[in-house]
Amino acid sequence: MLATLARNPVVESTNTLQETLNLELQDKQEQFNVAIGLYNSKIRYKSLGVSVSIIIISLQFYLLSWILSQPIGANRQALSVLTAYFITDFINGLVHMFMDNNDRYDSLAGPLIANFHMHHKIPQYKKHNLFIVYFIESGSKIWLVGYLLLLFAIKELYEVDSTVFHTLVYIGILSSVAEVSHYLCHSSCSTVVVFFGNVGLLLSKHHHARHHMQDNCNYGFLNGFTDPLLNRIASAFCKGYKNNTDLHYTNYISVDSENR
Repeated sequence: MLATLARNPVVESTNTLQETLNLELQDKQEQFNVAIGLYNSKIRYKSLGVSVSIIIISLQFYLLSWILSQPIGANRQALSVLTAYFITDFINGLVHMFMDNNDRYDSLAGPLIANFHMHHKIPQYKKHNLFIVYFIESGSKIWLVGYLLLLFAIKELYEVDSTVFHTLVYIGILSSVAEVSHYLCHSSCSTVVVFFGNVGLLLSKHHHARHHMQDNCNYGFLNGFTDPLLNRIASAFCKGYKNNTDLHYTNYISVDSENR
């Protein structure tokens, strides 16, 4: 009976598929270890983060100073900020979704991808002043450099509706604020932070906890308002991270066991 089962084509096919999946997982785990090893050993990756932060914050400061010198009235200002809040949460949620499901560790950006995944392995952040958090975490947002440079070029070359341009600039600034919001979810339980989370100014700790406890959900990074839409996109296009990229760091032992 056992011999018959062993020769069963369905069983043999299942075993072969499982062996293939195990080999693929082992390969990804090895790629991850190499990539994160490069990130931790090569100063150029840390230097890149500092350079990105300096460029981002410089452009944010310049663009914010410019729009503040172009008053648009309280009502339009409020509309710009409110609109930017929703769009920022959605855009950064999409980036978060892409990165959480990205496993190209052998690419040029592989060390940066592997380091990003460490926020699932070591979710607790080191305690820092929030201005330092703003600076450090902005360094991971390479895409934001291109976005802010594009705004700078638009300002110089084209005439854009003031309300629209204000909104675009606020998106560029709130994208860094989103990193602080995420940091607070992982490092603080203060009454003020809880209040800001409850009223939707920042990401609620309870809301964001689902992202780590469940799978392929709640990618929102600023306040989570757009998660219903993001979750639908994730279920349609992503495999999820619990049985995918979260498995790639399981064999990695960090030399630095401290928090992030």
